[in-house]
Amino acid sequence: MSQKLLDIKNLSIDFKSEGKSKTIIDCISYSINENEIVGIVGESGSGKSVSSLAILGLLPRKISKITSGQILFDNQELTQLSSKALQQIRGKKIAMIFQEPMSSLNPSMNCGKQVEEILKQHTSLSKKEIKTETLLLFKKVKLLNPERVYKAYPHEISGGQKQRVMIAIAIACKPQLLIADEPTTALDVTVQKDIISLLKDLQAETKMSIIFITHDLSLISEIANRVLVMYKGKIVEQNTVQNIFENPENTYTKALIQSRPSLNVRLKRLPTITDVLNKSVSRDIITSEMRKTQHEKIYANAPLLEVINLEKEYFSKAGFLGKTETFKAVNKVSFKLYEGETLGLVGESGCGKSTLGNAILLLDKATKGQIIYKGEDITNLSKAETIALRKDIQIIFQDPYASLNPRLTVGRTIMEPMMVHNLFSNYDERKAKTLEILERVGLDHTAFNRYPHEFSGGQRQRIGIARTIALQPKLIVCDESVSALDISVQAQVLNLLNELKENFGFTYIFISHDLAVVKYMSDQLLVMNKGEIEELDDADKIYNSPKKEYTKKLIDAIPKGI
Repeated sequence: MSQKLLDIKNLSIDFKSEGKSKTIIDCISYSINENEIVGIVGESGSGKSVSSLAILGLLPRKISKITSGQILFDNQELTQLSSKALQQIRGKKIAMIFQEPMSSLNPSMNCGKQVEEILKQHTSLSKKEIKTETLLLFKKVKLLNPERVYKAYPHEISGGQKQRVMIAIAIACKPQLLIADEPTTALDVTVQKDIISLLKDLQAETKMSIIFITHDLSLISEIANRVLVMYKGKIVEQNTVQNIFENPENTYTKALIQSRPSLNVRLKRLPTITDVLNKSVSRDIITSEMRKTQHEKIYANAPLLEVINLEKEYFSKAGFLGKTETFKAVNKVSFKLYEGETLGLVGESGCGKSTLGNAILLLDKATKGQIIYKGEDITNLSKAETIALRKDIQIIFQDPYASLNPRLTVGRTIMEPMMVHNLFSNYDERKAKTLEILERVGLDHTAFNRYPHEFSGGQRQRIGIARTIALQPKLIVCDESVSALDISVQAQVLNLLNELKENFGFTYIFISHDLAVVKYMSDQLLVMNKGEIEELDDADKIYNSPKKEYTKKLIDAIPKGI
């Protein structure tokens, strides 16, 4: 029988805000055995990351306090240790991989030096031995060109490579416990699958234990032996992966499973946490006959947008007198988009999908080809004509917080584009319309005078959507607009986008690396690879019988659950 490596008993943590204390972790207890992978799943604010930071003594000291409980690691009480004693454990016995490698890695140091730092601190190896060990670690985490990555700075390598460097740092001292906090959230499905396989291989080889934190239950099923489900600072359920998926006991667990779009059935409306808690889940489905009828209606008309042989080139110069090199981000892409249609645009990072979206939005001028909108070529418009067109073609960004001005109230944020495009005759009319739009996107009138920082991630995305639809556009580009959201919030936003499409006749280009979401949303699906179209057809047809190996690889990489 396996020995307990980590034993957390009745742990409670309070955080101070504006002079008041609030319980963030409420009396949780769980254990991790030696040579075991345990998944912790829950939405933002559930306490999964806070409880894990407490293990390493990384909670912010001035605003947080462990009010009760014990954290026993290898029979040692961590909450009683000094900062110096904890430093000897961090990195050496317990290591952590963070969610965002770009902000975790030092941009001013090459990748090799960053791994060497931890070896210098926790081992007595010589300088030469440290470099050899670093290159071996890079090979172990399956970095294809270890020597190049050793010399490269973080900005010079891809997201998947950065995450592998982070894993190399984490396993450098052969820790007994590895905490992986959302290590694949921002990655493509294929890269995500590679990272999961890598962690499983490393765990099998080293016998270390892993705490794998995520908001995606399907992903947990790919890696963990046991699962803890957290909700509002409490553990509401813990069991084996099999039992969690086949016989979930807690309503919240059921809601997390049901909120994810299914690859087999297309529901008219995705269940949200509230729907499941209120037992008001709709099981209405969109049948293939219904889709066929809808498509006959959509495709009977002339296309709203036609892209013909579109190309986008970038130029780079190696050194001061170096030769100019050309990189084709988009190469001879052609497709048609019809009013009322959602076109899904998928592919791995660097495939050209966002570049194509930016070219259509006229944010990045195409090098060659034509973009025909409502029968007119829009590739060479004047500045004034481009501004006028902005009313018709809008974008919903990936990160709502970064795209909202923190100094403007929500009301002002939504009214600003109305003023730019001279919509409505005065302030009162614009305010009335803004309040109506806020209600449409599920926010009440009190949001009008509040600022973006006062809202959750899902609410901020609703504000972003409200600002976009304020101009009543014809075409909306959704660029990874739900990828940063929790599963249940994602379900709410996807439902909202579909309702708005039905009510206002919007047309969407839906860009995402989450193929399950794209399948749920799309009529047609365009798969891109290395700047070119790999496959273009009905979304269901491509998922059921992909023609190209690249598409098959993308679909095979989707976490399926059990």
